[in-house]
Amino acid sequence: MSEVTTIQVGQHVPEFEMETYLPTIKNFGKFSLAEAKKAGKWTVLVFYPADFTFVCATEFAALAGQYAHLQKLGCEVLTVSTDTKYTHLAWQQHEGELKNVTYPMAADRTGAVAKQFGVLMGNGLALRGTFIIGPDGKLHGSEINFLNVGRNMEELTRKVAAFIHFSKLPEEACPANWKKPGDKSLKPNAAMVGNVHKAMQG
Repeated sequence: MSEVTTIQVGQHVPEFEMETYLPTIKNFGKFSLAEAKKAGKWTVLVFYPADFTFVCATEFAALAGQYAHLQKLGCEVLTVSTDTKYTHLAWQQHEGELKNVTYPMAADRTGAVAKQFGVLMGNGLALRGTFIIGPDGKLHGSEINFLNVGRNMEELTRKVAAFIHFSKLPEEACPANWKKPGDKSLKPNAAMVGNVHKAMQG
């Protein structure tokens, strides 16, 4: 079982750093949450169980297809496991599903960051946890799946776009199936109580 996270949505995420493998330059680097916040970037952490596994490879390919869009939104994306940066390098260079991966692959060797988010299992692997952190350092989104179900990365992009858009519009709320700025949103008020259907049609 994983340990229960102490970070709830809306709370500040403690600072952390992780070593990374950077496929674009075929070299190693480092990610710092403090530096990302200083740069005004949103951060998405995509935890997964292990390199050289199966569902994970399909998630990596799907995320690669969304990465350019997420970058345009002002977001940095890191995949995270407890593997080493060297294993990340080997997997990315040998697995065909990862051929288009250009985002940083972070190495949480001690499991400290996974434990912080409540996704570290007793066997040292991480559950499929996705966490969206704002430039304000707060946790805006959290999703945890068990090992056998891969995530929809188009939905991840939609959620990131929604968090960014509505963080600038505190008086508005995002309805289900909202896709992009310009789509119908809600402005909660007393008159809307019991009349959401009417508001959505207007």
